[in-house]
Amino acid sequence: MGRLAMTFNALIGMQYLPRMARVAAATQDSAAGLHYRPLNGNSLREMARRKLHHGSDAFLNPMSVPRSGRFWQVLSWKLFHSNAYGDFLDDQPLSPVSIDWEPVKAHRGVSVTFIKHSTLLIKDVDRVLLIDPVFDGIFWFIRDYTPLAFNLDAMPQPDHILITHGHYDHLDRRSLAALDPDTHVISPLGYDSEFKAVGMSRRTQLDWYQRYSEGPREIIFVPANHWTMRNPIVGPNRSLWGGYLIKTAGGPVIYVSGDSAYFDGFEQLADDYDIDLAIFNTGAYAPRWFMASSHMDPVETVRAFQEIRARQLMIAHWGTFRLGDEPVHFPPRDLAKALEQKGLLSRWVDLDHGQTHFF
Repeated sequence: MGRLAMTFNALIGMQYLPRMARVAAATQDSAAGLHYRPLNGNSLREMARRKLHHGSDAFLNPMSVPRSGRFWQVLSWKLFHSNAYGDFLDDQPLSPVSIDWEPVKAHRGVSVTFIKHSTLLIKDVDRVLLIDPVFDGIFWFIRDYTPLAFNLDAMPQPDHILITHGHYDHLDRRSLAALDPDTHVISPLGYDSEFKAVGMSRRTQLDWYQRYSEGPREIIFVPANHWTMRNPIVGPNRSLWGGYLIKTAGGPVIYVSGDSAYFDGFEQLADDYDIDLAIFNTGAYAPRWFMASSHMDPVETVRAFQEIRARQLMIAHWGTFRLGDEPVHFPPRDLAKALEQKGLLSRWVDLDHGQTHFF
């Protein structure tokens, strides 16, 4: 990789610099080595009700651990760090995504299609939910290993677009512009300029634990241990981030984590419903000294899966863009090992890009 591309990569790596939480009510991390701030029995719902994640000029992450010197760490990682996975990077597969949409359209129940990266299409009886649509590359210096090999016109058109947060691999203007601007968007608080730029004005903005209801269908926005940024000059966390708990009209309950580091609050996220399928973003997790405060690795994903008490597990956020040190195809391999160690391999919905899980 050329020096210019490496420098750009370093700037993109700044997306993973967690903002130092400034929550007066939270206690300091007392457990050495933890990359999150323990809740210590505090209720996520109560914290959200008290708006402890709302700051004077930005949102705050009550679950994050304050860190210093992260700017220099990201430069060191991107410019000088030796990648422990270096011998495997040439093996990363280019996997064009082809999808036969007819079975999805014909299915009368609920289905989940893993399109690419974190882009998911959920068909819920007569409605279509599209999550974090990214249809193409995000930056010229980051390779897209799963280019779409189908026409977007063939895809079931979404009734609702769900955005988890504003990092560029999740909120992509070009992809949004390829969709009908009259499509209803469900997003965290903020991001006004992003949706205005693509002419999308039918929006429902949600704070943590707020919900959008449509008949028997409920979409609840839930906390995640992450952060967001669109412009490093403006600064991080000017808008909110999180995941979704989706009670489908067809019956199954689906949890979509969005990007999240591990934290000790997953049990609380299962308080409202019994979750049938938990979809965790598992990718860009190496090196752990840098990524642990932003993304879960496969071992932590399995732990969170157990704590959220879901019936089945699926992962996204892998295979498309190499945003961490690990090769794009390693997350499923590493997850299989972690699940096997816990005797949970049979509960994994192992979808590749372009594949669909039918309930």
